[in-house]
Amino acid sequence: MDLQHYLDIFINAYKGYANYLFHEITTPSWHNYFYWLIGVSLFFFSLEYFRPWKKEQGAWTREFWLDVFYMFFNFFLFSLIGYNAVSSVFVEAFNNFLANVFGIRNLVAIEIAAWAVWAQLLTMFIVRDFIQWNIHRLLHRVPFLWNFHKVHHSAKQLGFATHLRYHWMENVVYRAIEYIPLGMIGFGIQEFFVVHIIALSIGHFNHSNIRIPLGPLKYLFNNPQMHSWHHAKYLPSDIKYGINFGISLSLWDYLFGTVHFPNSGETIELGYPGDEEMPHTFLQQAKFGFHRKEK
Repeated sequence: MDLQHYLDIFINAYKGYANYLFHEITTPSWHNYFYWLIGVSLFFFSLEYFRPWKKEQGAWTREFWLDVFYMFFNFFLFSLIGYNAVSSVFVEAFNNFLANVFGIRNLVAIEIAAWAVWAQLLTMFIVRDFIQWNIHRLLHRVPFLWNFHKVHHSAKQLGFATHLRYHWMENVVYRAIEYIPLGMIGFGIQEFFVVHIIALSIGHFNHSNIRIPLGPLKYLFNNPQMHSWHHAKYLPSDIKYGINFGISLSLWDYLFGTVHFPNSGETIELGYPGDEEMPHTFLQQAKFGFHRKEK
């Protein structure tokens, strides 16, 4: 393939995403990510406003509007400013590499389109969450990746919008590592939409300032009290790389021994040791993590 071919892919992907986002904003529908993000966010903001877990904090975190901007940036704007176009080029190049070197022209190894819809949804939800749980652990264990993940952990108060407050490099890391395992399973776009909205809702819930007792379900689903400990500034000395890595499911932490949940965590200090290094503006945080040495 020549350079012009990849240039055309870049341009078409950029225009395609710009048109898609314009359509999302101007055409509300039941399959619209833009308005689902707004609706889910307003739902949890209402719960935080009327029934806050930490009453002295309420619904307005110290960096509320910064977190809200991160929500829309990481959900839409990052792809618009170029990521979708660049990743489309890399996907084409990778698929050509597989075809030319290994003769692989279809990445799908497990075809589940004939399964019942509920089975497809459940499988995708579990597989995707397990992959993301492992990626989340990598963000804490690899110093280079941890420097980017510090942006998320610099939050001193948690609210629903903190869910999507993270460095743009995390988009690259998650999507790059997810590509092959998820691409090997034949999920449909509609099934992905449903799973994505469910994961969005649980992620908002995990970071929100509310308390809903889950009873035995706490061993299956993540929750604000458990996730507060993940954001604790100081952990016991025998815990080096963090705890409670669950994205949607707490199950993986209980199964693999990375759970630490001694109490509700209502009064613990949030952040990370040395978090005073973190700048306070989006642009400065977007540059944070490059050419840094782990302290």
